[in-house]
Formats: sequence, structure tokens, C-alpha cells
Amino acid sequence: MTTDHERELDIVVVGATGFTGALTAEYLAAHAPKDLKWGVAGRNRAKLDALRDRLGADVAVLGADVDDPASLRALAGAARVVVTTVGPYLRFGDPLVAACAEAGTDYVDLCGEPEFVDRTYLRHHETAVRSGARIVHACGFDSIPTDLGVLYTVQQLPADRPIRVRGYLSASGLPSGGTFASAVNAFGRFRQQARAAADRRRTAGDSGPRRIRSGVGTAGFDRAVNAWVLPLPVLDPQVVEASARALDRYGPDFSYRHHVAVENPLVAGALAAGVAGVAALAQVPPARQAMLRLRPPGAGPSPERRDRSWFRARFVADCGDRRVATEVSGGDPGYGETSKMLAESAMCLAGDPLPATSGQVTTAVAMGDALRDRLEKAGIGFRVLRS
Repeated sequence: MTTDHERELDIVVVGATGFTGALTAEYLAAHAPKDLKWGVAGRNRAKLDALRDRLGADVAVLGADVDDPASLRALAGAARVVVTTVGPYLRFGDPLVAACAEAGTDYVDLCGEPEFVDRTYLRHHETAVRSGARIVHACGFDSIPTDLGVLYTVQQLPADRPIRVRGYLSASGLPSGGTFASAVNAFGRFRQQARAAADRRRTAGDSGPRRIRSGVGTAGFDRAVNAWVLPLPVLDPQVVEASARALDRYGPDFSYRHHVAVENPLVAGALAAGVAGVAALAQVPPARQAMLRLRPPGAGPSPERRDRSWFRARFVADCGDRRVATEVSGGDPGYGETSKMLAESAMCLAGDPLPATSGQVTTAVAMGDALRDRLEKAGIGFRVLRS
């Protein structure tokens, strides 16, 4: 294992020539400290050189191929933090996680795939614990606003009483090609995903005397946010539960329920029908492949469209007779804010004083308030609406 003082680079972005990867590299070029040593990596050297020239920054260029384990080992040994935007992660992600876990290299990604998160825990958590690596999934819109938003919410409440939190996500904008591919593939793997989740629960064990649970909410009109809400079966509740199991701050009895919120009931109905349709078609391999061709990975909207996009995550927490409401908000969720969150996560791991953690951990556990402080300075809002 290479020690930190022997590492050539602080951060390497893998997949930097893709749409979100390039935005992440652009963010680092614009906002990284001058003494931060960083680079970009991928299979196509010509594209990487062109990106470096376009960035106009002193950026190292490294070769890396998920089908070449030796290149991944060399990459992990050269960097303190490896960032990857190469998805779907269930297809491409495991070899890089393995290399980072072995080398004691911190790893961050944009994964929104529950099965991948569970499988990497089963395969690589213990190795990362031994090496000191921090494996941190979901460092973008999936699932930083929810994970840090719930942490921020419970920090407003006493830590010795039961806490019930409900999350409500609203957003505009379109998902990236990679995010869409991840979602379609996940819908087509319900059985495998359930098996991976069950295996992880058996391996990780329970939370001792504390009671921790999470899941999706129910559909209907919710007066807490004056909106129509639908259950949102994404990675976020799984991440929040992992944070709550690891941190006593969530209290002795904690639950979280996740929703999408819309003001128009017709939109809510259309959204529910659309998700159900995608889920049904994903069960048929030819239909699944046809849907994947609609939005190939690497595709994304124009800067003008991104400038008009926004997100808002609201949280309502009940603790005895006390209710707290909070909000996390920002701009374009799928690209602009996601690349910002990913880059700030990497810089946080590389340079901030943080709790001593290792293994597969969440953003709340690994970075917590330090990352929230970074994101607030970068323009993402955290505020208490009611206390």
C-alpha cells in the first residue's frame, strides 16, 4: 500500500471526457486551491489531452481502463482520492473500487444504484477498513442533499429521543444519460437487488439497542408540504439509514421516509405512470435496450437549459411534541450541482480535517459538517424553515 506522502496526486477524475466528468474537471480547474495536485484519467489519451488544453490548467493525464486491472492499480497508487463518473457502476465500477480499497485510496462516485452499493460493501468494505480507504458512494444529487439534509435536520433536535423524518424532493431538469441508464438497469434487476440487500443486512448486522429504519413514503396529498407526494424508490433512504446506524446523533429510535413532491395532481399522476411504465419495460431485455438508446451515457442538456434548472429537498422531522422543517436547495441537479458536489467531496476528503473513518461510509459519516460548509460556500442552501 502506498502512503499518502508518496502519492503523486491529490485527486484524479476518471471519466473526465464524459459529460459530467468534464463538468467536474472544469469545476476543479476553476475552484481547486493552487497547491492541489490533480489529474484526469481514461482510455482515450487524445481526448484527455484536448480536455487538459481546454481547461488551461496544470493537469496530469493518466491512462486507465476498467478492463485493465494493472492500470487501475497504478492509478489508485498514484492518487490520494479517486473520483469516477463512469457508469452504470454495476457494469463498470467494481474493479476501480477494488483497486482503491487495496491501495488505501479514498474513492468517490455518483452512484445511484442500490445493488452496486450493497455489493461493493460485501466485496470491499473489510479490505478498505484494513487499508484505511474511505469508499464513499453517491456524492452527487444522489444522495448528498438527502444525506446531509437529514443530518442537518436531526442536528436541530435532541439526540436522546425518537425522531421521525420525512423527505420531499422537488426538481426540474433532465437526468443524465448515465443516471437514466443506471435507473433502467436497476428496474430490470429487482431480484438481484433484493438478494444483495439481504446479504448486506446479514453481513453488517443490526444497530444494537437502537432502532433504525428507512424506506419510501406513501402517495397522496401531504399537508406538511402542501403538495402531492409519491414514494421515491431510489438509493437515498438506504444512504440515510447507513448514516443513522453509524452516528448516535440520529437518536435511539429513528425512521426516514422518502418522497417526490409536486404541486399539480395531474403531474403527479403522469410521473407515477411514467415510472411504472419504465419499470415494466425494463423487465423485457429488448425494450430495456431500446430505452437505453434514447439517452445514451455522455449526453446532457445545454448550458442554457442547465441554468434554468433547480432542486429543492425539504425535510419534516417530528420529535415528541416538537416539529422541525428544513430545506436544501440549489441549481441544476443532474449536472451543475452534481459536478460541484462531487468535486467538493473529493477536495474535502483530500484536504479537510475529518473524523477518522475507513471502509464503505456515507457522506454524512465521512465528511458531515465539513462538506456542508463547503457546499454552502459554493452556493447550495441549507436552512431551517421551522423550529
